[in-house]
Amino acid sequence: MNVTLTLLNTLDTFVENILTNLGIWGALISCLLITVESILPILPVSVFITLVFYTFGKFFGFIISWVCTCLGCFLSFFLFRSKVKGWFEKRILNNKNRVILNKFMKFVDHVTFSNLALLIAIPFTPAFAVNIAAGLSNMKVKKFMGAIMLGKLFMVYFWGYIGTTLIESFTHPTYLVRIIVVLGIAFIVSRILNKYLKLD
Repeated sequence: MNVTLTLLNTLDTFVENILTNLGIWGALISCLLITVESILPILPVSVFITLVFYTFGKFFGFIISWVCTCLGCFLSFFLFRSKVKGWFEKRILNNKNRVILNKFMKFVDHVTFSNLALLIAIPFTPAFAVNIAAGLSNMKVKKFMGAIMLGKLFMVYFWGYIGTTLIESFTHPTYLVRIIVVLGIAFIVSRILNKYLKLD
């Protein structure tokens, strides 16, 4: 476990050093990688968001990171919804032997807006997995987009303003407390929005 954490920490530091040395180009590459990370889980998004905040400042860094990660999620969702969903339903879900998968997809279909936004707001949630599951399900587009736009606000806030990494969160308990507070706020806001916008 310690060896794995050390390797991940070394990888984060290595990538961050390379992008930082590239100056403004490193920040622009980070914007692209924030978008790509929502489609393909290549590297930790925390590194890229932190660098964008460092280069463009807290306000613009927040806006740019939020737009990029939302854009990546939307692209991933619509790609699977338009290109893969039909094949998935015909070849996979129609197979009666895949009972567990069918139950999982039905669960995704009916997950509430608040729970979806809360899941997305969790800093360690793999965005690509959520995007794929939502794209292959019958979830309403407005529910997914609303949950992404809300949940990513808190995810970007966490990585950008707290400026920590996955490794540090394991060694500093205070970061876990901050995560819980952020998630609590995200859940309350999602309930209020759902009440007025009826996204479920």
